[in-house]
Amino acid sequence: MKEFILLMYNDAANKANAGDGGRWSAYLSGLRASGCFDGGSAVGPGVRVRQGCADLGASTALDGFLRVRAIDLDAARQFLVGNPLYEAGGTVEIRELPVDE
Repeated sequence: MKEFILLMYNDAANKANAGDGGRWSAYLSGLRASGCFDGGSAVGPGVRVRQGCADLGASTALDGFLRVRAIDLDAARQFLVGNPLYEAGGTVEIRELPVDE
């Protein structure tokens, strides 16, 4: 199986549903039951740094992430079903985490 990260953005049309703790609890319980969930978290404020340049504030667009395992990108897409942010009209970017060989 391949590893994927689901990057969740703070752009949901329905902010109340996207942030509903009960919806998140049910969704995360389903992910855990799948046996393919490897964790995740909301993300807080931070800083963007680049050598030789002034620090910049971190993007506020990125709101959290989830790590999952799936056969391929299409299979990873199935983990969007029930995701409160996605279901509320928000953006979730799915990226494969390549393995160095």
